[in-house]
Amino acid sequence: MINIAIDGPSAAGKSTIAKLLAKQLGYVHIDTGAMYRCCAYQSLKNNIELNDLIALDEMLQHMEISFDKAGNVFINGEDVSKNIRTNEISMRTSSIAKILLVREKMVAKQREMAKAKGFILDGRDIGTVVLPDAEVKIFMVASVEARAKRRFEEYKMQGVDVDYDQIAKDIEQRDYQDMNRETSPLKKADDAIEIDTSLLNIEQVVNKVLSIIQKKEKQND
Repeated sequence: MINIAIDGPSAAGKSTIAKLLAKQLGYVHIDTGAMYRCCAYQSLKNNIELNDLIALDEMLQHMEISFDKAGNVFINGEDVSKNIRTNEISMRTSSIAKILLVREKMVAKQREMAKAKGFILDGRDIGTVVLPDAEVKIFMVASVEARAKRRFEEYKMQGVDVDYDQIAKDIEQRDYQDMNRETSPLKKADDAIEIDTSLLNIEQVVNKVLSIIQKKEKQND
């Protein structure tokens, strides 16, 4: 078994692809984006200002994030899978993910989880910071239009009333924030393979990544 890093901007389909790959390969998927979303959700719930590092540190010390096999996310045993997927949390996540204290705590957790092989992690800085020694690194991209459409349809399916133009604007803003933050910005690793998912369906993307993984596993045999 090997470790797989999947990076890319917001709404490029990283988590969806990672979950499907984990299921097919019998690997464990760690949704790092969900972990930062948990931090954003919990800080909002507890009315913690993002510049209050003492309160944030206290919150992180008492916050246990876990996943079940179905991909549901829990904070201290409470299922927050839906709560962390709102547009408000998406924008707050981009801000909280810039904070060095938060990133250090989350990266340490992620590295600890993936010490054994057989893990798929997706996020913004997996191949560059969290698992720079991952055997397979994928960098998924897609146009703003394709990503906004996906997120719009996702919200509609959940029964959330949203505006497409606002989603597209938020994605552009999130891209800018993620690429220009000082701490672990969104960046393609030098040895990552880029896949543009704009015109591909889920099955096509999974098959592309699977062929890359299988080729690497053969080399390691």
